[in-house]
Amino acid sequence: MNELLYRYNPWWEELPSAANFHERAGIYQQVLANMRSRDILILTGLRRVGKTTIMKMLIHRLLMTEHIRPQHLLYVSLDDYRLSKISLQAIIDSVRKLHRLRFDEKLFVFFDEITHLENFEIQLKNLYDSENVKLIVTSSSASMMKSKKGYLTGRNRLYEIQPLDFSEYITFKGLTVKKRDRHLTESYFEDFMRTGGIPEFVMRGEIEYLKELVDDIILKDIAAFHSIKHPQVLKDLFLLLMERSGKQVSINKVAHILGISPDSAKRYIEMFNDSYLIHLVSRHGKVNERLLSPKKLYAADVGIRTLFTGFRDVGSLFENYCYLKLRSQNPTYFFKDGIEIDFLTENGILIEAKYNSQMTDKQTALFEMIRAKKKLLINNIEALSQLDFV
Repeated sequence: MNELLYRYNPWWEELPSAANFHERAGIYQQVLANMRSRDILILTGLRRVGKTTIMKMLIHRLLMTEHIRPQHLLYVSLDDYRLSKISLQAIIDSVRKLHRLRFDEKLFVFFDEITHLENFEIQLKNLYDSENVKLIVTSSSASMMKSKKGYLTGRNRLYEIQPLDFSEYITFKGLTVKKRDRHLTESYFEDFMRTGGIPEFVMRGEIEYLKELVDDIILKDIAAFHSIKHPQVLKDLFLLLMERSGKQVSINKVAHILGISPDSAKRYIEMFNDSYLIHLVSRHGKVNERLLSPKKLYAADVGIRTLFTGFRDVGSLFENYCYLKLRSQNPTYFFKDGIEIDFLTENGILIEAKYNSQMTDKQTALFEMIRAKKKLLINNIEALSQLDFV
């Protein structure tokens, strides 16, 4: 195993050269602020959204800025089949033995795709309780990160890594907009809604890359993991869901179109949700209304949606992007007498997203009637900045 560990940790033999990362200052700084705490830091989110890059940025900082000894930094990816039968404790023991590290010498340990390992929760708990380690882990699955037995309760901080937002997209593309050229912003924004925020796709622009990403999630993370015999049904369902993005989704209608049972349709949709390919939003109301009413659906990335539906219905894409900006605020949608208002956040802010348009008279009446701490109409690019303070 030592040769494999050296491949994952080249800094054990030679320090890295100058960093070459496209920095995502916001989420990176949030994680960095807790690097000295005891908490296990868990980075979740869609595949290839930048979780591993954040890990590598943290490692580079520890090496080059904080001058942590290279032998005290360990990174491995647990989706490597060669590690599938090895416990986390055995990996730690191997590193201590390899580098002759005492038990009281602290290790900074980065486990990528932790949920590929069986019983990962109790293994992390045991390391947290018994070893002098700082644990930073990632997962591309929400379902597997849902603690069933509470092993990690009170021991972790969870960060969901989102695709790039518009300002990050501008930075990644190396674009600048001078005040005299503000008219270009709308053109850049529509380019962003076509492209989305998957970092590597933003840089490479290769459609095949995005198609491969979605195929990998559907075929490997969902079909193979859940032993689904007919993965084409999943592909057909995903296309159907992308076409309904931003709308309420009827499980029965979806099941009828695909010729599957409502139970299967519901289960598959939950799998997409757990893999971060889609997000589901409940209706605002009492418990029975939230449970029984159809959920609204949004794509995890506007570029993925555009890939499947083409660049059309820009207003719906704009609403989808607004949802992604608000996701951490656990928004619900408001629906009454056939009229819908897009979002009501958990801290009481009511929001309607309209791209370069206005609410109808009926929407305006409902918008004014709803009790909320604050009300926002987000109907152009400039107004988007208000979502940063929600």
